[in-house]
Amino acid sequence: MAAPVLRWGCPGTRWALAGVGGGFRHRRGASIGSTPSLTREQSTVAQKPLHTAQKLRKGEHKWAAVVGLEIHAQISSNSKLFSGSQVCFAAPPNSLVSFFDASLPGTLPVLNRRCVEAAVMTGLALNCHINKRSSFDRKHYFYADLPAGYQITQQRLPIAVSGSLVYKRGQLVSKRVRIKQIQLEQDSGKSLHDDLRAQTLIDLNRAGVGLLEVVLEPDLSCGEEAAAVVRELQLILQALGTSQANMAEGQLRVDANISVHHPGEPLGVRTEVKNLNSIRFLAKAIDYEIQRQINELETGGKILNETRSFDCKLGCTVPMRDKEGKQDYRFMPEPNLPPLVLYDSTTLPAGADSQQVINIDQIRDMLPELPSVTREQLVQQYGLLPEHSFTLLNEVGLLEFFQNVIKETRAEPKKVASWVLNTFLGYLKQQNLTVSESPVTPSALAELLDLLERKAISSSIAKQNV
Repeated sequence: MAAPVLRWGCPGTRWALAGVGGGFRHRRGASIGSTPSLTREQSTVAQKPLHTAQKLRKGEHKWAAVVGLEIHAQISSNSKLFSGSQVCFAAPPNSLVSFFDASLPGTLPVLNRRCVEAAVMTGLALNCHINKRSSFDRKHYFYADLPAGYQITQQRLPIAVSGSLVYKRGQLVSKRVRIKQIQLEQDSGKSLHDDLRAQTLIDLNRAGVGLLEVVLEPDLSCGEEAAAVVRELQLILQALGTSQANMAEGQLRVDANISVHHPGEPLGVRTEVKNLNSIRFLAKAIDYEIQRQINELETGGKILNETRSFDCKLGCTVPMRDKEGKQDYRFMPEPNLPPLVLYDSTTLPAGADSQQVINIDQIRDMLPELPSVTREQLVQQYGLLPEHSFTLLNEVGLLEFFQNVIKETRAEPKKVASWVLNTFLGYLKQQNLTVSESPVTPSALAELLDLLERKAISSSIAKQNV
């Protein structure tokens, strides 16, 4: 078999190197009809919202919840994982589809070097062990937005394993969640359900886009923890530049596996809530599902091993399909991609062309400053409280705004932080604006702070003279 080639994110430049693989979860499309509806496998029975898990009343002391996440992040790359098709959000339907993306006979995958480097960089940032040899598999299932009838994934031997992520719950308590693995995989196309015409339309622009699937161990216990983990991972991916992680554009999607049990007893039957594309909805969906399961068990019911989705308008989860008859995905090695081989400084062959191989240590040296380090620097440099440093980073664009105000004012950093986090941020939330949409510029706020500073000094002098 001819040697496969690696490719940069932009089309045109190709690289000789051993093969790769990726993995993916089945996804469902969004509705484009004027009236919201459920997907073809969801129940049409509306469910009444329950108390969230944060406000458990009935049997609160008797139950423990277990939550695990599967997070899919779209890799920032100019082209797709195995083809040269461009990646662009909101392009006209089916305008960015190559012969390989459409699964025409005779087409073969060509691995994108940029996607491999992004996976290695993400794994290093998340304290993972990088496998120097990983492989690709085919995951078979039928759905209209998957033209090949299978997806190329990394089921058996992923590119990174055994990592961890430290996050803050309530900005005060540091907790750690284990990362089982990170794998490369293809995205599927998108199914658009037109309820007005009772038809489903297929857009393959997204088919074949590179994804990082981050699989977490079930170390979480509520929606608040899950939201904190996803937000921290989002910040890390954005700092690395490996994914824009914009949930509004579908660049970061989460599947949550949830079960409840009595402490000291075996884990309960789990349900999976699919395709959560908002941190707020993620927390609500998990808390609702925890309380739904508790209520079901306390009234003598039974939890089904099923897939559910979250209806954000009703504020509840609704069933999509059951998992009692486990689907056979018929995993098999991808025959068109040999194992992906990576190197470090100790195993790099003598005289190897650095442009033809991927060096793990070289990528490690390129790691940028991570959010945890940025927070520590804010505390040390400006004397801010740790919780203030979290808020500055968590709100998109707020840290840059704060730093620009600091540059243009003589006011103390603590006073600037107080104004930015209380007055300015409160104004934005009241007006439902983002930082980038604010009519208040850093220069204007700096000028106001300087004016207040001068008035305070004048008032102090006047009091001393009296």
